[in-house]
Amino acid sequence: MTGETHEPGTTSAQSTSAPRQVIVVGSGPTGLLLAGDLATAGVPVTVVEKRPGGISNLSRAFVLHARTLEQLDARGLADGLEREGEALDRIRLFGGLALALDTLPSRFNHLLVIPQYEVEKALLRRARDAGARFLHGTEVTGLRQDPDGVTLAVRGPDGEPGELTADYVVGTDGMRSAVRTAIGLPFPGRSVIRSVVLADVRLDEEPESLLTANAVGDAFAFIAPFGDGYHRVIGWHRGRDVPDSEPLGLDEVKEITRLALGRDYGMRDARWMSRFHSDERQAPAYRVGRVFLAGDAAHVHTPAGGQGMNTGLQDAANLGWKLAAVFNGQVDAALLDTYQAERHPVGASVLRSSGGIVRLAMAKHPWTRALRRAVTAVVGHVGPARRRAIGRITGIGYAYGAPRGAHPSVGTRAADVRLGSGRLYEALRGGRFVLIAPPAYETGETGRAGERAGRLAVEHWAGERRTTVLVRPDGYVAWAAESPDAAAVEAALAAAVGAPDAMAA
Repeated sequence: MTGETHEPGTTSAQSTSAPRQVIVVGSGPTGLLLAGDLATAGVPVTVVEKRPGGISNLSRAFVLHARTLEQLDARGLADGLEREGEALDRIRLFGGLALALDTLPSRFNHLLVIPQYEVEKALLRRARDAGARFLHGTEVTGLRQDPDGVTLAVRGPDGEPGELTADYVVGTDGMRSAVRTAIGLPFPGRSVIRSVVLADVRLDEEPESLLTANAVGDAFAFIAPFGDGYHRVIGWHRGRDVPDSEPLGLDEVKEITRLALGRDYGMRDARWMSRFHSDERQAPAYRVGRVFLAGDAAHVHTPAGGQGMNTGLQDAANLGWKLAAVFNGQVDAALLDTYQAERHPVGASVLRSSGGIVRLAMAKHPWTRALRRAVTAVVGHVGPARRRAIGRITGIGYAYGAPRGAHPSVGTRAADVRLGSGRLYEALRGGRFVLIAPPAYETGETGRAGERAGRLAVEHWAGERRTTVLVRPDGYVAWAAESPDAAAVEAALAAAVGAPDAMAA
């Protein structure tokens, strides 16, 4: 593959034969966040993408939820994205049900309406600045692996075949993942909604709310702004069940919108229209040997609740620090097994919740409409049910399993608490663990914590709490104890963070 030209920060396939690296296949949000995390941790990483370079403005996702914003805050990106997007303080679902977010226990007690391409821009810039390399126009055609590494067969921009080798490969290459196919994993599930129409249009009338959605009878429509004068319109009509290949005209989009929303807002000048179907699918495993799946390569579901991009970004946040720690020889490779254990149940839960939302929104029969009314009443008026629904949609409510006998906080999301030197999610930047100790502790009482430079920050509570807490780089509690001695702290650090630098291999 000679004579190629690449964007700044990219390289040719022939030049990526470094003896050790991680390859990320796919440069959507999930792959970009993962590549940035690995590169920040000092792991050589190459991103392989079959599309040409450049960010498309034909965005698919439009919403960042609170937990994802917290993850982006831990990477110094959230505030910039907040300035680019628009905050919305409630989630509208079905039957008039709206979930207020202003009491959400997060710095981000709202959802952020922002096109996916703006998120990709920020993540791409971070990944490049950290040293990630990019191969655009390069398609994965095969894969083989052994206990020592993975070899990808690829086809470059000039059509010539080549090979890339890596310690690990992560497929973030979408629903039709070449990586998932190459490792022989099925993608069981089914199409939930067929013949969904999509159009990017200009509107003569501005919708009343930032996100506009409604279902009436057999029709559903959704409108969201791009921020560049165009809006994305998504619609569906129960009686229009045709193949994705059926031509789509603007008149059909207008008609569905009028049925669902009462008017079409004077839509015109479509720059993009397509017809698609929405699937619910999940791979049975997110790992086969040295190959992992994340994002849409691992799970796809309906767009209800806006959880797709968010779930993929949180997959990446979970996997990145684990791959880096194992790659850099800091912890045992068994840590990688926890990716499947922690993220597969979350993916299954998102399939259930998004599927439940769309089925209730499109309820047709009297008994399903009665069920929708009942769910609306319970979620709208019963505090625990409402908090659970909000926690699932925003990601705030998910927790991971903990060993028997562990402190009750282990595995839970760590809130962005105040520390003696600032906020927790500021201390997490750089992909570090954070050890939070009571203010009265002397340095010696936290063991040899200071001997893990670059991997661990030692902080103190801003208040008088007595609990000592070790927070993982992805913002979940790894270990906690009430008034532990130095030996207990050191044992916890050795297990989670690895040996002190002076003793590391």
